[in-house]
Amino acid sequence: MADITGRLQEQILAARDEKRKLRIVGGGSKAFMGRQVNADDLHVGEHSGIVEYQPVELVLTARAGTLLTDIEAALAENNQMMSFEPPRFTDKATIGGTLACNQSGPGRPWTSSVRDQVLGTRVINGKGEHLRFGGQVMKNVAGYDVSRLQAGAMGTLGLITEISLKVLPRPAATATLVSELPLVDAIEVMNRRAAEPKPLTGACWLDGKLYLRLSGARSAVDATARQWQGELLEDGDRFWAELRDHTSDFFAGDEPLWRFSVNPTAANPDIKGDWLVDWGGAQRWYRGEAQLSGMEALAVQAGGQVSLFRGGDRSGEVMHRQPAPLKAVQQRLKHAFDPDAIFNPGRLYTWM
Repeated sequence: MADITGRLQEQILAARDEKRKLRIVGGGSKAFMGRQVNADDLHVGEHSGIVEYQPVELVLTARAGTLLTDIEAALAENNQMMSFEPPRFTDKATIGGTLACNQSGPGRPWTSSVRDQVLGTRVINGKGEHLRFGGQVMKNVAGYDVSRLQAGAMGTLGLITEISLKVLPRPAATATLVSELPLVDAIEVMNRRAAEPKPLTGACWLDGKLYLRLSGARSAVDATARQWQGELLEDGDRFWAELRDHTSDFFAGDEPLWRFSVNPTAANPDIKGDWLVDWGGAQRWYRGEAQLSGMEALAVQAGGQVSLFRGGDRSGEVMHRQPAPLKAVQQRLKHAFDPDAIFNPGRLYTWM
């Protein structure tokens, strides 16, 4: 665990002077996401360690290369957690990569996203300047919220060096109910249950079964479990962990994996193949060969967007195409933070 900010700044300045491009590398657990980058590696994994942790204030600050497992171990000592359940695609997953790729787990609609829990960041821009945005309290931003702007930018807007997060206590009790339902009925039930004032923190459909997770006070969890339909799943925590980390059988194999982010009440896209529906219907995974243009049309019909999450042809675009005005805004932001386009060229889009 070390602070290598100075070394990183030197490498960035040298790349700028020599007109070289840089590919930001942390733990490498999300290297499959986005497009491939043809550039020199800038390794951030050594820039790690928890800088400050205030359990009473529910705030933790860590360097970008800090492993998720290290953060979770520190939080567990105080019965606390990262409420957004960051996916660990490998044991090398870092907090910086989690924010850069905007990754959140099964409880996203109820327990927030990584973007929502970020209080502040430190970032090295394309000029080698080490900048600070936000802070360590919830209401601390005037003007543009640059810290949350890093969520999903995949390193194209600068090198994240430090992140301050809001953390939360672990729930006192958790239970998972499972029942057999066809997908069309499961979508209706998920949305109906989500509208009830109950401790719902997960809703997923897979292989003809609906899984509902309850978390909170023991009395509330037990009372809801008695009221709602479904059998108690003995190893519910394992099911949600495998869903979070993409280690369940659905995610195995080399077949392209598509991610739909849509209106949770929308009918499922009319395309045959294997589906997994998560986030109460708002996130839907599909396995199969397809063209991005065709998948985009299906996503728009469902009120959302689509991306080629893993596998498939990654030489072209893998993210949903953006309208011209939004594209122009993103390009202006890129130029402001990285005027020489040093960081992760083409990782997010061919034009960025």
